[in-house]
Amino acid sequence: ETSTWHVCDGMAAKQSPGVLVQYIAVRGDLWRTQKWPIGALIAQGCHATTAIVHTFMDDPNVREYLADVDRMHKVVLEVDNEADLLALASSLQEGEVDHKLWIEQPENIPTCLATKPYPKSCVQNFFKKFKLFK
Repeated sequence: ETSTWHVCDGMAAKQSPGVLVQYIAVRGDLWRTQKWPIGALIAQGCHATTAIVHTFMDDPNVREYLADVDRMHKVVLEVDNEADLLALASSLQEGEVDHKLWIEQPENIPTCLATKPYPKSCVQNFFKKFKLFK
């Protein structure tokens, strides 16, 4: 079993604490200074979101999130660099927030991460210092 219990797991179905949201954090330096194409960065986010949803496909939050695919909510944020991405991943791990850190292969480059869908109120504090990816 890869899932760990989190205080907010299943809350949306039980108490309706707000909309379920999936956060995606993408490294801005990959396109700003390393000149990765925007399409390649979008693909990284897609890989991470697909991987986390697949990993937790039986999770109550994921099931609810996928029950209405026309109304899914995602927030795509920019982290400055690899160090910030890894620090965010560490913070999420310490907070027991399920996520997937995507590491592009074969280059072995951490590019982004995506959380499992959670009620926004349960996870938004982890992301407050980051701005929307533009």
